[in-house]
Formats: sequence, C-alpha cells, structure tokens
Amino acid sequence: MPVLVILIVLSLSFYLVYKVKYVRSRRPVERKWISSKSSIALGLFVALFGVNQFFLNGNTVTYIVAIIFILIGGFSMFAGFKAYKHYLPLAAKEAQES
Repeated sequence: MPVLVILIVLSLSFYLVYKVKYVRSRRPVERKWISSKSSIALGLFVALFGVNQFFLNGNTVTYIVAIIFILIGGFSMFAGFKAYKHYLPLAAKEAQES
C-alpha cells in the first residue's frame, strides 16, 4: 500500500530530524524531551513497518514477525509519549530560565 510506505518514510525522516536536533541541543532536559519525540517517531516507524508486512506475502512467519514489530513499536510509542509528557513542562521551565 503506497499510503503505508509514505507514512513509513515520513516517520523515519521525523526520527532523523529529531536525532539531529538532539545532537545540536545543549540543554539536558531539552535533550531528553527531544529524545522522547524521536522514540515516538521510531516506534511509529517500526509499528507501521509491521502493519506493512501484513500486506506482503501471507506466510505464518511473516505474520508473527509483523505482530512482534507492531508490539515493539507500540511499546516504544507509549514509553516515548509518557516521557514526552513528563519532560515537556521541565523543558519549558528550562527554556525560560536560560
């Protein structure tokens, strides 16, 4: 499906953008906040890659690998979202103090 391929490429590009921002940032809390956003993007990439595997060949091994990718991506997105919510007010406070 071309829509999934576009979403996969977009999520991978967001991951790369956030990693570049992470390297360029000097504030420690802001780095953790950006890292959480990159974790969400990477989790979305892995989960969408797993969903895309369902549309390839109908092999049992493919379905098992797809389910594993979806679970790992979902857990990564969940952990990244929790970290994002935790570090957002701290990063805003850190930016005000600077």
